[in-house]
Amino acid sequence: MVLIDDIYAIEVMDSRGNPTVQATVVLSDGAQGTAICPSGASTGKKEAIELRDNEDRYNGKGVLQAVDNINNIIAPLLDGHNPFNQSYIDEIIRQEDGSENYKNLGANASLTVSMAVARAGANSLGIPLYRYLGGANALTLPVGMFNIINGGEHANNSVDFQEYMIIPTNFENFKEALRAVSEIYNELKKIIDSMNLTTAVGDEGGFAPNLNSNEEPLQLITKAVENTKYTIGVDIKLALDVASSELVNEDGKYHLKSENKKLNSKELVDYYKLLCDKYPIVSIEDGLSEYDWDGWAYMTKVLGDKIQLVGDDLFVTNKNILQEGINKNIANSILIKPNQIGDVSQTMATVRLAQRNGYTCVMSHRSGESEDTFIADFAVALNCGQIKTGSTSRSDRVAKYNRLLNIERELGGLGEYLKDSIFEK
Repeated sequence: MVLIDDIYAIEVMDSRGNPTVQATVVLSDGAQGTAICPSGASTGKKEAIELRDNEDRYNGKGVLQAVDNINNIIAPLLDGHNPFNQSYIDEIIRQEDGSENYKNLGANASLTVSMAVARAGANSLGIPLYRYLGGANALTLPVGMFNIINGGEHANNSVDFQEYMIIPTNFENFKEALRAVSEIYNELKKIIDSMNLTTAVGDEGGFAPNLNSNEEPLQLITKAVENTKYTIGVDIKLALDVASSELVNEDGKYHLKSENKKLNSKELVDYYKLLCDKYPIVSIEDGLSEYDWDGWAYMTKVLGDKIQLVGDDLFVTNKNILQEGINKNIANSILIKPNQIGDVSQTMATVRLAQRNGYTCVMSHRSGESEDTFIADFAVALNCGQIKTGSTSRSDRVAKYNRLLNIERELGGLGEYLKDSIFEK
């Protein structure tokens, strides 16, 4: 019988140059699995706790305590256990932590081990990670939501909204969709450069120029698409991640500093409606604050039958919070970030709940990423149908797309690329 033989962790670097946790699980048959934990900048208040050292080194962002928790608490705890029982492994770690949000061991410790155990199991059986976690039914290649202009907490510029994304919705496979995005991205760079604006990129690989309004990025993206052979609204549609919890001020209003506006919930939703009437926007993420549930109810009533309304900070990949949203008819989609909940099993449970209740699921990276491609396999394993993992630049983002290209090749004719059907209302 194959058992867990060793677990060890070290401190490595993420895409923002900050420390993060890497864990390796070694099995008794010699198979190994290694995983690296991501880290967010715009984080929901109800997320699982990322443990940082808060000492002088790395300006307080060191993760030696989380590493130590793996090496000296989790490793002995899991020694000799069956690696193929993922939910049992995750439950052992949860019970040892003793909290609902991994505040003691750190979600960056628990998730990294959880992912590494899954990888080790897949490697032991000699099957791809997506097949190991998803079984024979893991066949759906996700449609990408590609962040090509950054703002908010992900860029040092004047744009309030955090992400402006393009969605390739009229292509036969992931490979051709990725090609189209790359061509549009490079055309956008030419346009921004011709305006004598910076073509430096933000945390997730999108361009981060200073612009005059939150609508101007949509204008530039539309122009970039029109300058290629693709058709805006047919081949390419648009999506926003507003990250609006970051926009709420002490007065309770949403401050759009680039436009010198202070809006209440209804006014902001009406603003989105105007943008949706003007541009082919099919998805808005975190359009309102995680605490503004009355506003979310209004937004769902006004826009929920027209576009995808994604809860990120709102739901934090937590099935209990999602269930409350389902009960109250809040949103119609959920962003899936494994480090928000702290382990593989709870992430899968949240996806199952969403899918049973007709909510779409968008597998997502974090702004602080690494070369780890776990979420690419995870998106296919869970048949999410959608993934957002940044632009077509920065190797920490492109690594996930390259992994999906390989998965598409492996699946061959069995793979299904859903295209526009996800966004039909």
